[in-house]
Amino acid sequence: MAALAALVSACTGPASDANVSAQEQSRSQQRTEEPMKIRIVTADRTLTAVLDDHAAARDFAALLPIELTLSDYNRTEKIADLPRRLSVEEAPDGIKPSAGDIAYYAPWGNLAIFYRDFGYSRGLVRLGRLEGGTDALEKLDEGRVRIERIP
Repeated sequence: MAALAALVSACTGPASDANVSAQEQSRSQQRTEEPMKIRIVTADRTLTAVLDDHAAARDFAALLPIELTLSDYNRTEKIADLPRRLSVEEAPDGIKPSAGDIAYYAPWGNLAIFYRDFGYSRGLVRLGRLEGGTDALEKLDEGRVRIERIP
């Protein structure tokens, strides 16, 4: 009987350690990385944004830091040409952007930062969202901006 108890005890010890290790591993996998934050810097203001976690947003982040020339488009968004096309792997066919959305318009290969809501647009992929209001963006002069990661 004592031998059976010793055998059971010996078998349950390592299994308990394995269970604890599996639980720790599961908890670490459940933790997500901090969202990637960026800033858009102009001559007179700085805007911050949080990027989404998908292929197109990560591809955009790989371009940073970058300097672009923004121009107003349709009194709805600020747009800029990117130096290369972004991956749209597994991206939806399109989105209905809201004020504050940062997006990639795949057909033209450009960045779009919306300061007004807009209708569904095929080929538009949301990259992230501005923090705070969009008033500053609407008043943003056309011209050079620097977009960089926030460490």
